[in-house]
Amino acid sequence: MLLPAAARAQAHGQAADEAEAIEAMESQIARIQEQQVELQKDLAAMRRELAQHRARVFGSRPAAPRGTAQPATLARNAAAPPPPIHPARLPSDVPPPTIGGDTPTYAAVIGQRDEDLVNRVAENNVGPHSRGSAGAQAAGALGDHGVFHVGPLTVILGGYFDTSAVLENRHVASGTFNYWQALPFPQSGNYHQNNFEGSPRYSRFSILARGNIDSHTTLSGFVETDFGAGAETTNPYESNAYVPRLRQAYLGYDDTRDGDHLLVGQAWSLLTPGRAGIIARQESLPETIESSMLAGQTWTRQWQARYVHEMLHHRLWFGLSIENPATLYDTTGFTNNNGSVPLPGGGTATIGSNGTGLTEFTTNYSDEIAPDVIGKVAWDPSWGHYEAEGVVRFPHDRVFANGAGHNNTAIAGGGGASAVLPIIPHTLEIHLAGLAGVGIGRYGSVLLPDVTLSRQGKPKPLPDAQATAGLIAHPTQQIDLYGYYGMQRSGRDYFSSGGAAYGYGNPLSSNAGCAVEMSPLACTASIRSVQEFTVGAWWRFLRGRYGTLEVGTQLAYSRVQTWRAIGGAPATGISQIFFDFRYLPFQ
Repeated sequence: MLLPAAARAQAHGQAADEAEAIEAMESQIARIQEQQVELQKDLAAMRRELAQHRARVFGSRPAAPRGTAQPATLARNAAAPPPPIHPARLPSDVPPPTIGGDTPTYAAVIGQRDEDLVNRVAENNVGPHSRGSAGAQAAGALGDHGVFHVGPLTVILGGYFDTSAVLENRHVASGTFNYWQALPFPQSGNYHQNNFEGSPRYSRFSILARGNIDSHTTLSGFVETDFGAGAETTNPYESNAYVPRLRQAYLGYDDTRDGDHLLVGQAWSLLTPGRAGIIARQESLPETIESSMLAGQTWTRQWQARYVHEMLHHRLWFGLSIENPATLYDTTGFTNNNGSVPLPGGGTATIGSNGTGLTEFTTNYSDEIAPDVIGKVAWDPSWGHYEAEGVVRFPHDRVFANGAGHNNTAIAGGGGASAVLPIIPHTLEIHLAGLAGVGIGRYGSVLLPDVTLSRQGKPKPLPDAQATAGLIAHPTQQIDLYGYYGMQRSGRDYFSSGGAAYGYGNPLSSNAGCAVEMSPLACTASIRSVQEFTVGAWWRFLRGRYGTLEVGTQLAYSRVQTWRAIGGAPATGISQIFFDFRYLPFQ
């Protein structure tokens, strides 16, 4: 039997818990009421606009057929307060809205506030990324935060304020962006030094503008930016003034009735794995803090013209995209002078040119003859999301030799697949993805080379494989846990001439100096494979109408293996601890 004091304490604790629960319920009710008011305003405005349209159409004509509302009636209905709306009673799978009737439906209005109406009907137990985490923010704004209307347009703000840092046991001057090709070997003093670097430069901001053409078609424009770029004048010694980076900028046309979707502009490549259908802003991206995401991750963000058609009630999707080409050349053993490469047998291969005008004049832009062509099919049954894709590429250069010049074009490409498996829907997921082929190194996070040059100067595509596997858990609404493995591997192609070694992975090149600090001997070290193991967590410790404040940490280990050459096959690696604080005002 409890003592009186203990009983009073227990009763006081119960009362406090009940008061907290009541306060939470009242807050939720107030929020729903605010949403109702906004929706009622939208409904009233739409009724007034509808009445005006009807008045213009029927004002000078005979009376409308029986059963059709008259303009005067419509005007009175528009002025009258609309009936209350009860969001909690609505089904999760709302059919496409109808705006043409006298009374606009709830879906017609709330569809303007949703990130994408299609996402809500692609029920695969994966669905749209609904959590206020790194992956969700890649999709833009969620919920009703940062949503406002400008005339007939809906404008949705997205992004976050971010400050991240990394502590690592090698000095690689790339911040929280892992550039694995620059990992030092023991020959370099940077191999023997720890490094700490923090920056807010990956703070991200986006804006989505959408206009409804009718009940099932919309036009939209999306822009996303951060400060991850590095102009030539940027330095860390004074102002740290990193230039804004254009991550995405595209326009879209979506017809949910006929199932046609168009996208033109800079966006995630069609090869990037997705979570639901083939839908912009629903890419399946790692939850990691490192801005390079994960070794082996397949992706680019580039200009494209994409057409997608969906069938079987948003279950089966077909996509075709032409995308901006850019070929990564390996010129190991050659001399590359601004894209002009002398050949050992005489003659010159032209593979590109440094930028000019408004492009970056320290970057070599490859010669290209045609865009990359990418196709994808996606399937969303009632459980999981599955994709298969393929790409064809056309590396191109020009060779001048023996008094004559000619162009060369190679055929490259590959295929792959990905899947999201909701082991426990919305609680535990497995993510799998892979791509293999020749001349596709640019599509992996490691940026291994696409091609090297033959003895005659022709592009020679290199074999490449990239894959990732991840386990993501959401034990509570506040916590996300993740673990990933990623890998990218390159083949080799080479030749020798006049006692010199040319090409990628040539066994006659020299790795003799890689293992000795400050050795004067060469360290060619053509990368054979990069592997990364990482685990991490996000904790959203503050969340309300003011947005979300979260903190994250991540442990990562990367291992680089090289092709064997004179002096062996040296390896290197890096261990890292990442930290991140992030404020998401629109979630």
